[in-house]
Amino acid sequence: MKLTSYEDSLKILKATIKHWDRVEKVTLTNALDRHIAYDIIAKDNHPAKPTSAMDGYAFKWNENLNELKLLDILPAGSDKTISIKDNECVKTFTGSLMSDGADTLIPVENVEISNSIVKIIKPVAKNFAVRQVGESYKKGEILIKKGTKLNYAEIALLAELGIFHVSVFIKPKVAILATGSEIVDLGEPLQNDAQIRSSNHIALAMMMKKLGAQPIVCEIVKDDANTVKTAILNALKSADVLLTTGGVSMGDFDFVKVALKDDFEIVLNGADIKPGRHIKIARLGEKYIFALPGFPYSAMVMTTLYVRVLLNTWLHQDEPYIKAILDEKYEKRSPYLEFTAINLEYKDGKIYANLNGKKLGSSAIINNLTNNAALLVVPKHTKSIQKGEIVDILMII
Repeated sequence: MKLTSYEDSLKILKATIKHWDRVEKVTLTNALDRHIAYDIIAKDNHPAKPTSAMDGYAFKWNENLNELKLLDILPAGSDKTISIKDNECVKTFTGSLMSDGADTLIPVENVEISNSIVKIIKPVAKNFAVRQVGESYKKGEILIKKGTKLNYAEIALLAELGIFHVSVFIKPKVAILATGSEIVDLGEPLQNDAQIRSSNHIALAMMMKKLGAQPIVCEIVKDDANTVKTAILNALKSADVLLTTGGVSMGDFDFVKVALKDDFEIVLNGADIKPGRHIKIARLGEKYIFALPGFPYSAMVMTTLYVRVLLNTWLHQDEPYIKAILDEKYEKRSPYLEFTAINLEYKDGKIYANLNGKKLGSSAIINNLTNNAALLVVPKHTKSIQKGEIVDILMII
C-alpha cells in the first residue's frame, strides 16, 4: 500500500476541518488557559492623559532651572485641576495626572525641600518619568488576538480594560478509548506477564487538557469487533473527537480498523512517517475519529502530529516548530520521515538538540518523551545528519 506523505496528509485533514464557532462567556477568574474567541481592541488611549510614572514633582522643564516653587500636592486618583507656570511645581504621586503646563517629573530623591522651595540637586531630561498619552496602547489597537491562550498577563490586561466576562471558545470534547485484551486499567492487578497497565488513556487525557480540550476517558475495551464498534459509537454521542489507541495495524485482532471500515468516512489511511505509519483518521458527520497506535510513544507522537493540528485549527493556534543545532551525529533509522525524541539544551544563547538518555528500541518507550522532550524532524531521503547542522524541531506540548 502506498502511504501518503506527511505534508499531503495534513492537507487532506485540514481540507475537512470546518470553522469552530462554539463560544461561551466566562468570568476573568475562570479564564486562565482558555482561548479567547474574538480580538480585543482598545476603545481608548491608555493612559488617556499624561500621567506620573513615579513619586516626584511635576514642572515645566527648562535646562537652566535650579529651584522650583511648590504650589500644591496632587494625590493619585485626584482629578483636581492645577495649572503651573515657569519655575513652579506640584508634588505628584505615581499614577497621578500631570498638572496643566507640566511636562516633566523630577523624582523625590533628586531634590531638597526647604519650606515651599524645591531645590534641584540632580537634573533630569525633559519628559522624564511621564507616561505619555497612549503609552500602553492607543485607541483601535488590537491588544489580544483571537485564539490567544489567556495567561495571567492577558487576564490582567482584560481587568484593566474593565472586562469582567470574556468570550472564549468552548473546549472541544475529546473521548479517549483504549482497546486491547492485553491491557488493564489503573488499580487492577496484572493476572499474568502478558498483560500491561494502560497508560495511553491517561497520557492522552493530559495532552488534551494542555491543548485546551476537555477529555472524556472511556472504559477500556477488550478485543471484540462488536464491542469495539459499540464503544466507538457510544463515545461519539458525547464527544466531538474520539481517540482510540490500539487495533490499527496489521494484526488479526485489530478491530478498530474493522469497526471504521463500514459506517465511517475514511479521511486518512496511513502516512509515510515513523512512528505511526498505520495512523487512521475517519469522520462520522462532523465528528472525528483518530485511530492511534497502541504503543505509548507512537500514540503520543501521533497526537502531536495530527490531533493537535485539528484542535489548533479550531482554536486558532500555530504549530510550534523551531530551529536548533544538532549536538551529535544522527543516523537515520528507517526509510520514512522520522520524528525522533530529543532533548533541547540552551547554551551561549543558542538552542542545541541531543539524544542524551534516549533509548533505541520500539515505540513503547514512554520515558523517551520525559523531561520536556521535543521531536527531531528527519526528512525521508536523509541518511544521516551531521553534528552542527541546523535541524527542524517540533515542540510537543
